[in-house]
Amino acid sequence: MAEHRSMQRAALLDAARSLLSEGGTEALTFPALAERTGLARSSVYEYFRSRAAVVEELCEVDFPLWAAEVEAAMGQADGAEAKIEAYVRQQLELVGDRRHRAVVAISASELDAGAREKIRAAHGGLITMIVEALGELGHAEPRLAAMLLQGIVDAAVRRIELGAAEEPGVVTEAAVSMVLRGVRG
Repeated sequence: MAEHRSMQRAALLDAARSLLSEGGTEALTFPALAERTGLARSSVYEYFRSRAAVVEELCEVDFPLWAAEVEAAMGQADGAEAKIEAYVRQQLELVGDRRHRAVVAISASELDAGAREKIRAAHGGLITMIVEALGELGHAEPRLAAMLLQGIVDAAVRRIELGAAEEPGVVTEAAVSMVLRGVRG
């Protein structure tokens, strides 16, 4: 029974990723989740009390995997600048990933305070990855520099997600260039 519930929960999360990726927050409804998974709508409520609860669990499940991929890319780089470049490139490479697109599709205003805090903490962990490299480059305030650097990454993510006129590769190269020039400054 527990295995069945676990499989159903995983199917609901996978359906939620697809719905968010395909149609944004408006697409994530309990009737749509029920239809995608073959469950009765009332059954969806047995697993999640709200859309925010679905999103919160997606963040809890997917964000660590995404962060691990960024960390692994940084681990393969030699030197502080190469680690910073890997940090930016890997995040922007993951933009097309369904896990990432699902998390980006949700605006923080739709989540309760607990969910927003979990997402903030997860992003804080991501920023922490880059602080050491910025310290190695001699930044007096490496945490502040890391938050500003992440701001460039976030802006590039939004640009790619919006399907801007530029190709994703152009956005990535511009972001990498801006970050590397800025961290050398």
